[in-house]
Amino acid sequence: MQIINPKIFRITVILIWVVLFGALLNRDYFVRTLEIGEQEALERGRQESFLAIYFKDERIGYVKHRLVPGAPGQVELRQEAFMVLNILDDSYPVDLRVRARLTDRFLLQDFNFHFTSPFYRMSAQGEVRGREVRLALTTGKETIDEVIRLDQPPYLATNQRAFLLRHDLKEGDKIRVPYFDPLSLSGKDTVVEYRGLDKILIQGRVRTLHRFEENYSGIRINSWLDDSGRVVKEESPAGFVFIAEPEFKATDITVKGREILSSVSVRAEGAMPEDPERLSAMRYRLALPEGVVFELDQDRQSLTNDILTVSRETLPANDGTACTGPEEELASTPYIQASNQMIRDRAAAIAGDTDRPMEMVRRLTGWVYDNLEKRPVLGIPDARTTLETRIGDCNEHAALFAALARSLGIPTRLAAGVTFHEGAFYYHAWNEVCIDDQWISLDTTKNQLPADLTHLKFASGEIRELVKIGALIGKLGVEILE
Repeated sequence: MQIINPKIFRITVILIWVVLFGALLNRDYFVRTLEIGEQEALERGRQESFLAIYFKDERIGYVKHRLVPGAPGQVELRQEAFMVLNILDDSYPVDLRVRARLTDRFLLQDFNFHFTSPFYRMSAQGEVRGREVRLALTTGKETIDEVIRLDQPPYLATNQRAFLLRHDLKEGDKIRVPYFDPLSLSGKDTVVEYRGLDKILIQGRVRTLHRFEENYSGIRINSWLDDSGRVVKEESPAGFVFIAEPEFKATDITVKGREILSSVSVRAEGAMPEDPERLSAMRYRLALPEGVVFELDQDRQSLTNDILTVSRETLPANDGTACTGPEEELASTPYIQASNQMIRDRAAAIAGDTDRPMEMVRRLTGWVYDNLEKRPVLGIPDARTTLETRIGDCNEHAALFAALARSLGIPTRLAAGVTFHEGAFYYHAWNEVCIDDQWISLDTTKNQLPADLTHLKFASGEIRELVKIGALIGKLGVEILE
C-alpha cells in the first residue's frame, strides 16, 4: 500500500469554500436581471461599507465595498476582500479585488478581477457586449480568451439590495436570476425566495429583518436585509458568515483562527475492513440532507433506498478502446487546458511508445502521483499552472490528469465526494476515464487504479459541478455496513 500524505484528504472542501466565497462576493457585483435603476440605491452605495467574514464565530476577514461617480451616466465599483485561513495549522492569506464600470442603471460594462493566495494567482479582465461577456483569463504565464454567453444582459447588484424589497414580494415568492461568476467563469441561474420577516439574534441584538434564501447549485445561502435593503448578515452551509460591521471592527481579524478542515470531516459509523482494496464491493448507509438530489445510482455505484453499494471495476485489457465522447469530457477548458502545447508535449512524453489507452492511463496516473508536491493550494485548480509549479492538493492532481489524458484523446472527467482515512470520511477529488464504454475511477493522489471502494462519488463533471457537494457539509452521515 502507498504511503499517503494525510493533507490530501481534506482539501476538496477548500475548493468548495473558495468557489462559494467567490460566488457570495461576486454576485454582489455581477449580473442580476432585475431592474435596479433607482438613483437612491446609487446614493446609498456611494458610502463605503464593510462586511466582516466569520468562521466558527471568529473574524477571519472582511469585504470593503464602494461605489464612486464616473463619467456621465457611469458608476465605478471598487471592491476588495481579504481573509486568512487556517489550514492544517498553517496560515493562508487570500486577497480578492475587483474594479468595474457600470451604467447608472447598474448594467455591467467592463471589469478587472484579481485573486491571489499562496501558490496561486489569477486575473480576469472583460467587457460586456450585449448578452456576451468577453474576457481574458490569466493564470500563471498564460492568458486565455473566453466568451461567456448569457440569457440576459448583465445587471449588477451591490450590497444595497433595496430593489428586492420594491417588488411587493410575499412570503414564499421566488425570483429566478442569472448571474456570472468570474472566479469559476460560469453563468448560472439561481433562485431567490423571500422568506418574510425574521427575528434574528446578531451579535447580541435581536433584529427584525427581511430574509431571503438563495439556491446555489443545491447549496442554500441565507441573507438578511434591513428595511433599506442593506445586507446585514449572510451565511452558507460551508461555515462562513458575512456580517455588516463598521470598519474598525470588520478589519480587526484573527491572526490565526480555528483550523478549517478538521471541522468538516464525516465521522464514520461502523468498522472499516482492514484491507478494503481486496474486496469486490462495499455497502454504506447514507444520511443525506433534505431537498438535495445527487445522481448516486450510476457507474460503479448502485443505490437502493438509503443503501449505497460501490463495486470494484474490472479494468479493460490493455488493447481497450478509448470512448469517442461525450465532447465535454474531451474538451479543453480555461482550467483544464488539454490543447495547451506544454500539456500536449508532456502527455506525449509520458505515454512514450504506447498507443494503448489503458497503458496510457497507468503511466499518467503514476507520473502525476510521483511528480506533484502534495500541498494545499487555495484557488481554482489550473492544469497548466500545476504542470509548471508541480504543487497541488487533490484538486490540482485531478485537473492536471484530466488535461493530460484529454490531450491524448481519452475522455476524462473530475469526480468529487468523500473517501475514508483514519476513522473518518474526508471530502476529496479524483478522476474517471472512459475506456470500452465504461467509466473507470482512479486517484492520482493515492496512485490507485481503480480507486478503492471507500471513494463515494456525489458529483462529477467540470469544476462548477463539483461545488454541489458543498450542500453535504455538516449534513452527511455515512455508516459502513460491511
